[in-house]
Amino acid sequence: MSIAKPSEIFAREVEWAELINFIDDESPHPTLGVVSGRRRQGKTLLLGSLCDAAGGIYIEGTEALPAEHFHLIGEQLAARLGSPAPLHFTSWRAVIEAILDLETSVPLPVVIDEFPYLVKVSPELPSVLQAALDLRRRRRGSPIRLILCGSALTFMGGLLAGNAPLRGRAGLELVVPTLDYRLAAEFWQITDPRLALLTHAVVGGTPAYRREYVRDDVPQSPADFDSWVKRAVLNPARPLFREARYLLAEESDLRDPALYHSVLAAVTEGNASRGGIANYIGRKATEISHPLSVLEDAGLLAKAPDMVRAARPLYRITEPLITFYHAVMRPAWRELERRRADQVWKRSRDRFLSAVVGPHFEEVCRTWAADFAGADVFGDDPAEIGHGVVNDPERRTSHEVDVVVLAAPDGGPRRVLSLGEAKWGDFMGEGHVERLRRIRDLLTARGYDTRSTRLACYSAAGFTTELVAAASSGDIMLVPPDQLYS
Repeated sequence: MSIAKPSEIFAREVEWAELINFIDDESPHPTLGVVSGRRRQGKTLLLGSLCDAAGGIYIEGTEALPAEHFHLIGEQLAARLGSPAPLHFTSWRAVIEAILDLETSVPLPVVIDEFPYLVKVSPELPSVLQAALDLRRRRRGSPIRLILCGSALTFMGGLLAGNAPLRGRAGLELVVPTLDYRLAAEFWQITDPRLALLTHAVVGGTPAYRREYVRDDVPQSPADFDSWVKRAVLNPARPLFREARYLLAEESDLRDPALYHSVLAAVTEGNASRGGIANYIGRKATEISHPLSVLEDAGLLAKAPDMVRAARPLYRITEPLITFYHAVMRPAWRELERRRADQVWKRSRDRFLSAVVGPHFEEVCRTWAADFAGADVFGDDPAEIGHGVVNDPERRTSHEVDVVVLAAPDGGPRRVLSLGEAKWGDFMGEGHVERLRRIRDLLTARGYDTRSTRLACYSAAGFTTELVAAASSGDIMLVPPDQLYS
């Protein structure tokens, strides 16, 4: 089956191809797929369009009691079958059997969206599905392609894990991610790299934030950015204003909102290690393991290993809007509700640049090194990219490295392809390169292979003429914003 992706779906070529491949499976039996991803990434549009294009059935779960679910699904199946009256169901077993036994000669996609809503009031549903699928694999059944979809990442991640009833039953496990920084700029139709980076530091790559949440209000130029923040993000009449709070409220496993907000605030303040987070919120390090794990499972925190000291990982917030909320909005919430965005932004802009844009720019530089640079830039394919901290015993200090690029292990000393420093607002010069040279020498002394290491300066502000001249030597690489997007 060859079905072109509808034009109204931006990007998502990989996801669309995987879905088409799944429903094209030649198995004569029902097969199961699971699609997940944070809210507002376009999953409903993607799966609804798939059903429209392939003649499938789209069922949307709601927050309702089982009897209402049975009634709604009965209406949809009756419309599909041409029945003049809704089908009557009294159990999930009957519903699932009716779906899996639909008569069809070609693979038929059936999507159940917001599946966690159904399981919340009917926890037996995954077991019912397991039994029905197992029965039909032992005998010939209809080629139904049942796709379960949900936005509660903690729940969806556990649906196929461990001893879960559906473990081993799915032929598709697709996560719909946020758009990367390049696709986000294209989606927002922003061509100025600095403006694209600033905007991405606020709203990230969630498609709905442009459409429904700010009604296609896009910053028109760097000069318009401050005004856009005040009218589109700090405006209590816009849905984006409260979105960061709702992102946590939607996760059912986050039962203590105050604790989780405090953890996220700690990371925003630069306390990215487990110990630093614990100290900030007044807890012992052993007491925050659970909230950290829950936030990771919910896709709101990510643990980034230190490329040099593997035992010292740091945490980062994955959703830029949450970082922006904790740095700018949460401390001034009552003022913003009273429409004092001008005053709040005037005193918060510097903090936005240091606490939000600076770390975000570093992460974008790491993403560029991992996903877009490649062997033509680093001399070999990067295997691991991250941050690092290198101790300097002689000077009794340590050096943070924003972008560490390592080659794949080959049995010899680990090759360091690149060491980089990223500065959003600083003009970079020879001093920054000297610091990187010192770090390179320290790693050489520790047994790393640094013979072909490229020293990289990532700057959104620019480079001195001396550094530009020095970069012609070959081991120094200068990366301005436009290179991150080209």
